[in-house]
Amino acid sequence: MKSKSLILLSFSLVLMSCLQPNKTKAKSTDIKKPNIVLILSDDQAWNDYGFMGHDIIETPHLDKLASQSILFERGYVPTPICRPSLMTLSTGLYPHQHKITGNDPKGGYRNPIFPREELLNNIDTIPTLQKLLAQQGYLTHQSGKWWEGDYKRGGFTHGMTEGERHGDKGLTIGRQGMDSIFNFIDHARSKDKPFYVWYAPFLPHRPHNPPDSLFQKYADKVDSEHLARYYAMVEWFDITCGQLIDYLDDNNLRENTLIYYVCDNGWIQQSDSPNFDIGSKQTPMEGGVRTPILFSMPGTLKPSSRKELVSSIDLFPTILSAAGIEPPRNLPGLNLWDALKNEKAIDRNIIFGEAYGHDIIDKDNPEASLGYLWCIEDDWKLILSYDGALEGGNGGYDFTHNEVRSEPIRLYKIVDDPFEKKNLASEYPDKVRQLKEKIEAWYPLKERKLLGKMMPKL
Repeated sequence: MKSKSLILLSFSLVLMSCLQPNKTKAKSTDIKKPNIVLILSDDQAWNDYGFMGHDIIETPHLDKLASQSILFERGYVPTPICRPSLMTLSTGLYPHQHKITGNDPKGGYRNPIFPREELLNNIDTIPTLQKLLAQQGYLTHQSGKWWEGDYKRGGFTHGMTEGERHGDKGLTIGRQGMDSIFNFIDHARSKDKPFYVWYAPFLPHRPHNPPDSLFQKYADKVDSEHLARYYAMVEWFDITCGQLIDYLDDNNLRENTLIYYVCDNGWIQQSDSPNFDIGSKQTPMEGGVRTPILFSMPGTLKPSSRKELVSSIDLFPTILSAAGIEPPRNLPGLNLWDALKNEKAIDRNIIFGEAYGHDIIDKDNPEASLGYLWCIEDDWKLILSYDGALEGGNGGYDFTHNEVRSEPIRLYKIVDDPFEKKNLASEYPDKVRQLKEKIEAWYPLKERKLLGKMMPKL
């Protein structure tokens, strides 16, 4: 009991230090600050890119960006649903730390059991990436997905979202042109200010309503209308990325601009319906949490493809460091900037994640809707299922949760088995136990119970 209490005390102290008012400072004022652009796709599978090996979907602009980037093929997000994933990008915290574990309060956005405003209060208490950049002279722009109230509430100096669920007017970016971003970049240049762009379009997210020319292109290649529509949406997103990158190139901004790319969560398209398939969005399977992660800055970062494990939890401290800003102390993610610039190995071989129900059962207790904890160490991946309430989406997620929970303890040799076909938990009980102990040390639970039974020691 004493050791467990010490672990809980240590965790609490770390979290408190992460949430302290910002005392970050610029490392130097002598060097011109880089511009920074985040490109964030929405509901896209980790292998649905040309550069990741897809043999039908065409993504020429992202393929080109990948060739100019440090590409982490084994990138991950710590949680497989939109709002918590975006909150992690903004705060550098895991969902159980920033307390946004789902998209809506219990009851959904139409009949919530507590006011949505009570969730929005969280963003007011945590130093966001945008706030910290703005404090050091950056102009920052929000477009696309944004759940935490209007753009100013999240710390952006400029933006599109006025405060409604998902992102309201911000969701027109990409689908209806890129002018808001281009006008912002022009404004920042006129003020001689470094800029940060949050480009998080509603792409390739449903509705899958691509331009007809793109749909017809893929309808000629696959038998499923639903696949053709999704594939066309992915290419449509790629086209908008090309427009943004071309604008930077045409204005001679690329050399002093860091572009980083990640997807919020995965998606596996069903061939016979517009829905996602089992083991993708909302689950800790590879189809839900894996994503390529890119960093591109010509002249500063040497392009390469790397096999190390990287998580979106690392992006917050890395981007601050790239901007010459000292990150807050005791963040859970790694600052990768030195390793990126100097081609150094990343000193870590394990990452962690968590997954919850679509709806937040208890705004003060993340465990109430906890469904899964997982980790990857080297080439081993362990998924543990828990008895939290997985509610929301009018029951539309039950089918995938029921399937994953049918084998509540899952162990994979994930490099050899990236599509998680063979559960090795019964063959390697000692490995399950070893990784389970590491998960429990990372996130000590108070009330949730593990589903399924542990195998005896060999």
